[in-house]
Amino acid sequence: MSDTIYTGGCQCGAIRFRVEGDLKDASICHCRMCQKAFGGFYAPLASVRRLNFRWTRGAPKHFQSSNLVRRGFCEACGTPLTYEAPDGMAIAIGAFDEPERIVPTLQYGTEGKISYVDHLPELPGHPTEEDVAALPFLAELKSFQHPDHDTERWPEGQ
Repeated sequence: MSDTIYTGGCQCGAIRFRVEGDLKDASICHCRMCQKAFGGFYAPLASVRRLNFRWTRGAPKHFQSSNLVRRGFCEACGTPLTYEAPDGMAIAIGAFDEPERIVPTLQYGTEGKISYVDHLPELPGHPTEEDVAALPFLAELKSFQHPDHDTERWPEGQ
């Protein structure tokens, strides 16, 4: 067994998880069901099948999205967390504390791929701080998002 450990959770911190082992089976699904479940262009997922996975705080609620698949999410903040099918469970890559460590190696559901997705890297990009009109907003912004690491309690002060 690998000594590799991954942690993660939802945006509000009500749900946290831990995975021990190498996440080698990461993919992106472009099917319409995944687009709707994630509210995005696609669903980035990492299989935890055959790995040591456990919920360390809370547990997701579920929506049965088809006769064979259910999807887990945080009831409090709505973060998409799982794709659960008969062959195992996958976790949303964006829910990991260090999503950069998990590299998708395959795409599924390409018949549903939105036509402009492959061209997104061609769009101009700017750091948030370069949006001068947003600077007053950003100066007042206080995040209530759970930090990208395990905490003994959350929210702070509880």
